[in-house]
Amino acid sequence: MSLLKSAKICVICVICVPFSLYAQSDTTKVHEINEVIITTTQRNEVIPAQRLSGEELQRLSSLSIADAIRYFSGIQIKDFGGIGGLKTVDIRSMGTNHVGVFYDGIQLGNAQNGQIDLGKFSLDNMEEIALYNGQRTEIFQPATDFASAGAIYLQTRRPTFEGDKKSNVRALFRTGSFGLVNPSILWEQQNETRPISTTFNAEYLYATGKYKFRYRRVFPDGTVAWDTTAIRQNGDIQAFRLESGLFGTASKIIWNAKVYFYNSERGIPGAIVNNVWKNAQRQWDRNFFTQTSLTAPIHRRYELLARFKYANNYLRYLNPDTTLMHIDNHFTQQEIFACFANKVKVYKSWELSLATDFQWNTLQASMRNFAQPERYTTLVALATAFNIWRIKTQASVVGTFIHDKVKAPISSNSNHQEFTPALFISCKPVRKEEFHIRAFYKRGFRMPTFNDLYYTDIGNTALQPERATQYNLGLQYTKPFKKGILENLTLKTDVYYNEITDKIIAVPKGSGQFRWMMMNIGFVKIRGIDAMAQFNWKFPHDIRLQTHLNYTYQKAQDFSDPTDHDPVFGTWGGQIPYIPWHSGSFVLKFSYKTYELNYCFIYVGERYHSSSNIRANYEQPWYTHDLSLGKTFCFKKWNFKISAEINNIFNQQYEVVLNYPMPGTNFRVILKFEI
Repeated sequence: MSLLKSAKICVICVICVPFSLYAQSDTTKVHEINEVIITTTQRNEVIPAQRLSGEELQRLSSLSIADAIRYFSGIQIKDFGGIGGLKTVDIRSMGTNHVGVFYDGIQLGNAQNGQIDLGKFSLDNMEEIALYNGQRTEIFQPATDFASAGAIYLQTRRPTFEGDKKSNVRALFRTGSFGLVNPSILWEQQNETRPISTTFNAEYLYATGKYKFRYRRVFPDGTVAWDTTAIRQNGDIQAFRLESGLFGTASKIIWNAKVYFYNSERGIPGAIVNNVWKNAQRQWDRNFFTQTSLTAPIHRRYELLARFKYANNYLRYLNPDTTLMHIDNHFTQQEIFACFANKVKVYKSWELSLATDFQWNTLQASMRNFAQPERYTTLVALATAFNIWRIKTQASVVGTFIHDKVKAPISSNSNHQEFTPALFISCKPVRKEEFHIRAFYKRGFRMPTFNDLYYTDIGNTALQPERATQYNLGLQYTKPFKKGILENLTLKTDVYYNEITDKIIAVPKGSGQFRWMMMNIGFVKIRGIDAMAQFNWKFPHDIRLQTHLNYTYQKAQDFSDPTDHDPVFGTWGGQIPYIPWHSGSFVLKFSYKTYELNYCFIYVGERYHSSSNIRANYEQPWYTHDLSLGKTFCFKKWNFKISAEINNIFNQQYEVVLNYPMPGTNFRVILKFEI
């Protein structure tokens, strides 16, 4: 079935289901129930999340989701540079594939390589970003929510209307360095007589991606190998994003439906090696999904949650360079997801839930003798939550059952099943103080991706899943102040230990230098500390100040090869690639009436680009200073805001990934209009 036909069918489904509920609703109860979806479930969390929400998100010097979550502790962003470069996230050094990314409560999937490019998602319609270690500690959720070792939840805006307003309109326009042109529009409408609202969001992004960078390399003896300045080439991007949603209620049933479409063409600038300054590789992406969610309180002790999704993702990769190998590969993924979750309140302080998810994934490619894999995944999660005295406890076990089918070169099947438990505990020892002690234990795994298993001449069908074990102990203290200029403070710290066994890594295959195979030979131990401090200040004359400090220490060691104890080149016990021992961020937000000033500092300490921690593999620390200034103008019901941002103020030349230089000083101007 073609993408166009699939899209038409899914759009019809996503519209018809909500309207069928709408037609059966009790129209005598007209009230704005939209606010209810701000999710009271967050109040029951055993382990709180790191969050950025509302205006706080808009004030950061960020263009995409990946830019915003840099300010969380315990994460590493792998950024290949520029606006269009690939951006993925790693939580507590466990690997990108152990991170679940959820969009309005449903996981974003990529069965091909397991990586979600966060650069594709905008902040323009985003209400909240939340980062969870372990899992979101709420039992009334799909089984997939229990299955990840860490999770990022992206919650888009749900329409809200003040007073008698029936519509909201917001338009933005960004321009600045790299030839940036980035307009967007958000429109929200409430039905005049029914408890139903709609939202529409469109965004266009264009950038040349060109920026100056300094390329400097030093030999191990300290002499300079080369030192030059060049312009980054082939980093252009042209992208279009479209989202539309329906939100409503019907006899206490809360539902929503969404359609998402993203289309882009971008250059892949490539690594700067062997005096090659320009690459010709191109990539086209076309992502479509439609999803719907329904929550129904069937009885005062019983609730039902149902969620459905269909996704169709197309990717084309072109390498026209015939001096290496001409490549023009096309990949198409399809996914169907369905979830039914049930929650029963046994007693006032005891709840049980049972969730069953089904997921179907398939991958087709233009490559010769491609396996054309299909994957059928069933997850069953049984969870319980207790809230006794001042102790919150949640326990869960997830059963995962996977069946793979391949069609080429020989049709075959494989099966895998796994059971993963988790236990979360939080205690408030002093009744009158907001002081919490928390801990959790969790087992998890990540299934090999289609590329790991079936990619031509590289995949290994004998691969086993990577297995993760997590231990965490944390403290949190919050204190409000009734007098003085300090309004409140929040202090948090966590100490953790993680193990990754059967880690999937690429190893040389035979004697060929460019022939590799995926193998289960990795073993990593991770010890770390996350700390956060936040202070809110209120001064006379309507002056406010917020300071936010994050710090992370990680010792993530590679114990994959017990025979590699060479004192100079050995990898045994070495810090794993690109994981710094020390990293952190500092954010200062100042506001005075209609003016606001924001300062952001990000620091990433020394690290290595190989588990062999020798001088030749050493990567220097880097840091950036970002500054933004904004002013809001009000005229009757119209609000205007103009902001200016300067990023990397001191023009530091740095690389997040070896040989992928990042931009120096750059700026953006943002115009915002709301009515």
